[in-house]
Amino acid sequence: MKLIFRYIGHYRRAVAAAILIKLAGTCSELLLPYILEHIIDNVVPARELRAVLLWGAAMFIAAIVCRALNVAANRRAIENAHRISYEIRQALFEKTARLDGAQFDAFGLPSLISRMTSDSYNVQSAVQQLQSLCVRAPIILIGGIAVSMLMDPPLAMILLILLPLILAVIVLISGRGIPMYTSVQRELDRVVRIMREDITGIRVVKALSKEEYEKRRFDEANRAMAQRDIAAATVMAIPGPLMQLLLNTGLTAVVLVGAARVNSGEIRPGVILAFLTYFNMISMGVMGLNRIFMTISKASASADRIAQVLAAPETKTAAPAEGTAEQDKAGQGAAEQGTVVHGATEQGVPDGSAEEPPAIVFDHVDFRYGEDSAEHEGFVGETREMALSDIHFTLRKGESLGIIGPTGCGKTTIVNLLLRFYDPVRGSVSVDGRDVRTYEPETLRRKFGVVFQNDLLFHDTLRENIDFGRGLTEEQIRGAVRDAMAETFIAEVPGGLEHVAAIRGADLSGGQKQRICVARALAADPEILILDDSSSALDYRTDAQMRAQIAQHHGDATLIMIAQRVSSVMNMTRIMVLDSGRVIGYGDHRTLMETCPAYREICEIQMGALQNV
Repeated sequence: MKLIFRYIGHYRRAVAAAILIKLAGTCSELLLPYILEHIIDNVVPARELRAVLLWGAAMFIAAIVCRALNVAANRRAIENAHRISYEIRQALFEKTARLDGAQFDAFGLPSLISRMTSDSYNVQSAVQQLQSLCVRAPIILIGGIAVSMLMDPPLAMILLILLPLILAVIVLISGRGIPMYTSVQRELDRVVRIMREDITGIRVVKALSKEEYEKRRFDEANRAMAQRDIAAATVMAIPGPLMQLLLNTGLTAVVLVGAARVNSGEIRPGVILAFLTYFNMISMGVMGLNRIFMTISKASASADRIAQVLAAPETKTAAPAEGTAEQDKAGQGAAEQGTVVHGATEQGVPDGSAEEPPAIVFDHVDFRYGEDSAEHEGFVGETREMALSDIHFTLRKGESLGIIGPTGCGKTTIVNLLLRFYDPVRGSVSVDGRDVRTYEPETLRRKFGVVFQNDLLFHDTLRENIDFGRGLTEEQIRGAVRDAMAETFIAEVPGGLEHVAAIRGADLSGGQKQRICVARALAADPEILILDDSSSALDYRTDAQMRAQIAQHHGDATLIMIAQRVSSVMNMTRIMVLDSGRVIGYGDHRTLMETCPAYREICEIQMGALQNV
């Protein structure tokens, strides 16, 4: 709940105005039974028509004012709740965008989605009720009892006896709701995960005729969530009937005691009528308290889940510039020493290069996924094996590195570390002579143009998919389209660059999507270009033409190309062969053909297949 009150503080004046209006409306509501009692016991017996009309008008005006103030207060409460939930969702979205890879893995995408949707909605409902019911219910209770005490203390004592029992029921039972609703939200995370998998992979599901299997899998998760939700709702529903029983018992006692006191002449009939009205209002106030506790139980669980994300530590950066001399020395030392794997030796530092630090240095890097994830809620699983072990290489500006190896060998993990989505367990990663941990993330990533494996197109124009809000010139966009070999097909689609791609680029072929993604990476003329299996859907001729265009127009960029095809990497300055997270070959194509059996085998299989086509 600290999260909720912190954001309420941002709108304290608007919230205070809503509360004051609601307070005025509730107080005017408390006047109605009192006026009614006065009319019945004093005005009507006097048989003065003018007084009856005047007091009737006063009661009508009080009712109108009460209704108008309550409507205005509820409207303000709704507006404030929407503003606060908007701000919370915005903060949650921005924080999610800044989570590092380990944090994102720990929370999980489905959980982050449900926190941003259902959890934020629960918080919104609580904020709204805190401004309305949380004002009305206590005032009705306290004010109703106070006025009742003034009217007839013996009858009011019935309420005072019942009230502690009612509050005890609410507090004791509702206190169990928070952990139960937390478990409901966790089950919702699972439902969202399965739903997301099935929707994004619907073609695979249909192709394999697994609709019934996925239906059963979703039904199992949905049923588990429903059962937990029913259990929580059942527990939270217990106070209602119990309070109703206590209130009805009290109402019966009020009628019996009140009738006896009227017969004895101790009170007048109007007091009984007014008292019954107050009792009904107090009953509604008590039921409102029950609703408040139910809402707050849900909101507390949801607010805690949101706060966990917002409280996740920011990516740490050390002091830049002056603190990097030791890292520069380490990076240059790595280049001067060279790397020997299967007889392949990396060349030393070229003449004059001491003045210019290496573009990229991996200095004996070890990494495993899940290393820092156990502390986050939602992470399940044991510590995994090393994804990378003792990765050590240097790239100068303008050089190129091809990375090849079997699926799951750690190729993409190298990119993740280079962009600092994760930090290494051991060793360091440097860009331009500085450890990537000394950069602000935005400063570091502006150096890169990246095409990820299975990269994403947005439901927007092809132009905006390439520009991506960077304000690029027409010349830059057209040049990137040319270099990505995308000119021909863009000219053929309706609208050209203004064509609006379907969600996830569903109306484009795999090769067309890859070329748009490559154009996006090239458009800003990056210092470092990373192509992660970005030509897997291209034919060999288009792939070769695109590589030639990149070499011609982006030759100054340091290039890392991850590929399954030998033909895509064989002309790189150096080639790294990975297997199970370890370097088993490093050097140029000719050197690896002589020294790395695994690379030679890949070449023989692929080249032989090409020759047989």
